[in-house]
Amino acid sequence: MLDSLSQHALQIIIMAVALLISIIGHEIMHGLVAYHYGDPTAKHAGRLSINPIKHIDLLGSIIVPVVLFIAQAPFLFGWAKPVPIDIRSIIHSRGYGAAIGVALAGVSYNLALALFASMLLFSDILDLSMQSLVGSISVLLLLYLIQYNVVLCVFNLLPIPPLDGSQALLFAALKFRLYTFAKFLEFIAPYGMLIVFVILFIPSLSSILFYPATMLLRFLLPL
Repeated sequence: MLDSLSQHALQIIIMAVALLISIIGHEIMHGLVAYHYGDPTAKHAGRLSINPIKHIDLLGSIIVPVVLFIAQAPFLFGWAKPVPIDIRSIIHSRGYGAAIGVALAGVSYNLALALFASMLLFSDILDLSMQSLVGSISVLLLLYLIQYNVVLCVFNLLPIPPLDGSQALLFAALKFRLYTFAKFLEFIAPYGMLIVFVILFIPSLSSILFYPATMLLRFLLPL
């Protein structure tokens, strides 16, 4: 058996791995869907690779998660480098519907991965006996995958630039010629990251906006 220090170090490693799988896969999926719609920008930039070095962002992949961990935040959160996409080319060739698909590709990945991890955790497909080290690691990894991907899915669906939800809303507004709403989203875009950080670091506000995540976690983790 591992001593308490080793167990804590192993837990941190598992948390980091689960977070990287979640945020890197999120970005790769944007690039893959864009490539499906005829935009090779991400592929040419080498950003469809699963090599984490190509995707790690100093602030979003390291600093923010570490600060949240040290502050004992109720959730761990982060992001990877955005995958380069020529969205104008996609809109020109495939329309706003394709652009909405690209915008929602990342959250679709997160939701699918959370559902898959929950299925593995609560089925008999894998031997997840807590009596073995491998079983304990697998259980922890699946638990963190569910938690992180639910949070990433719900958070990125918030209608705040530059989050995916706002991008999907912008393209939908342009598709249906709701130009006033589209202009509003573009107007608040420069203040988007400030709004995001306010949400992240004010517990009372984040708990309200993350309520859908709490409900989804109760469904996927009926413990």
